[in-house]
Amino acid sequence: MARIFITGSADGLGKAAARTLLADGHEVIIHVRSEQRLAGVQDLVTQGAAALVADLAVLEQTRDLARQVNALGRMDAVIHNAGVYSDPSVLSVNVVAPYVLTALIQRPQRLVYLSSGMHQGGRPDLEGMDWSGSRVTGSYSDSKLFVTTLAAAIARRWPDVFSNAVDPGWVPTKMGGPDAPDDLRLGHLTQEWLATSDAAEARTTDGYWHHQRRVEPHPATRDLAFQAQLLDALARATGVSLPPGP
Repeated sequence: MARIFITGSADGLGKAAARTLLADGHEVIIHVRSEQRLAGVQDLVTQGAAALVADLAVLEQTRDLARQVNALGRMDAVIHNAGVYSDPSVLSVNVVAPYVLTALIQRPQRLVYLSSGMHQGGRPDLEGMDWSGSRVTGSYSDSKLFVTTLAAAIARRWPDVFSNAVDPGWVPTKMGGPDAPDDLRLGHLTQEWLATSDAAEARTTDGYWHHQRRVEPHPATRDLAFQAQLLDALARATGVSLPPGP
């Protein structure tokens, strides 16, 4: 059974994935934004999950979360699920936090980053981006383009790791709204599959997935120069460098 860390597990797709993985017998470490949100995951803790607390909009708390995860031992997989839609922290939570956690958590075998079909409307332009979350400089679509590019960059930098991005679809979560037309179960199935399956297709890297099918992401995510620019911008903004490959 695998040991899996999932960010943003208080509700929505993160909590649904944690619930399924626990039921399948995996060891699951969940994450919530604040102590107040722990009550909402007590059912998962009762099933055996370990719960960690950190506000991913705050860089130092994100760094501390990496220390908390490392103290538990090496993860087999990390699912970067946490995200916000319309908030000044959209870049810090959706992009900076996955980058920092990727750089600082002991390298797992598998990395899964939550993207969105809306990344296709993102702008491959890093000029003027405020990564601190103190003001709005990038949209949700921009953030998902950047995190999809991050997943592709990690796949190239760490060829010994399976690094993939997932479009979960427009599903009826708190973010998606009750009228979202897509299937909630399919919205978290691919993350679970990429994190744990021994199927040959799941043990691949540099994919952009929708409902267990590879689809084509925005062309900018494959642009090596843009990947390098993004990693450099995040390293300068956070003071955290991504370790080199093997």
